[in-house]
Amino acid sequence: MTFTLIKGAFRITGSSPDGDSVRFYPADPDTFRKAGLSVRLNARGGVQLRLEGIDALETHYRPQARGSELWHQPAKLADAASSALLEHLGFTSVERDDDGRVTASSPEEVSGHILTRFADTYGRAVAFAFPGQRPGRSTDGADVRLDPDGLPNSANHALLEAGLVYPTFYSKLFVDLRESMAEVAVAAREARRGVWAEDTTLDGLRLRSREQLREEAVLLPKLFRRLVDYLELEESGGVSLSGFSRYLDTRDDRLFTVPTGHATELETLVEVRRQTLRLTVEPERIVFTEA
Repeated sequence: MTFTLIKGAFRITGSSPDGDSVRFYPADPDTFRKAGLSVRLNARGGVQLRLEGIDALETHYRPQARGSELWHQPAKLADAASSALLEHLGFTSVERDDDGRVTASSPEEVSGHILTRFADTYGRAVAFAFPGQRPGRSTDGADVRLDPDGLPNSANHALLEAGLVYPTFYSKLFVDLRESMAEVAVAAREARRGVWAEDTTLDGLRLRSREQLREEAVLLPKLFRRLVDYLELEESGGVSLSGFSRYLDTRDDRLFTVPTGHATELETLVEVRRQTLRLTVEPERIVFTEA
């Protein structure tokens, strides 16, 4: 369970943080290179994080189809996840413009650290994010261990516990950490906290309109993104699901389910009946294969 420790600060002015992604500025931008991590840094040395093991409702998703407008999921819960993330990291007030971009924050930056092992295909560091500096004498760039007992102080764990994000696991996440996070997610669902009070992923969403998908339907974000990409292929602006299963099959989202270890793809786990779709396996039992 070894990760690279990177010390630094979180700064959000000029960016659009949501419930599972935020900008981090390492104390030494060269630390990523020294650790062999291929992240993409901006001109000021900041890197975008993708928080490990969680997926928040979308606040500004651009579909694959060229020229498509931004889509979003129900704003109340999406904004709650973003606010909870920033509050956990130490921001006390945040001002945004109409597009969701942060125009001012208090404080301007907060001290923090991340534990990471790799970057995704977009150059984001896949990480556990923590407020403040790590207890002990670990040096910047050191290899440190993270076990389930060390998870609760992370933003990842806090958002799962509050029910404000969905568990979304990939194969590179260590098994013991995944299992611990899954337990937290199940407890939040059973208590109907956050998204789970309105979730349609498992019970089924009867799709009536695009407006419903944007403003009302609380759905696993990965499934939302696939559905939006599919709908954007329809020139008429309709919402027919008649071809959605075939479309999902073309995306080839490879995964395996736990504890069975059954290797398959997302299309086989999504049931479509006329205008109703639902995920047939709980999200915490799905482990996607990293691209």
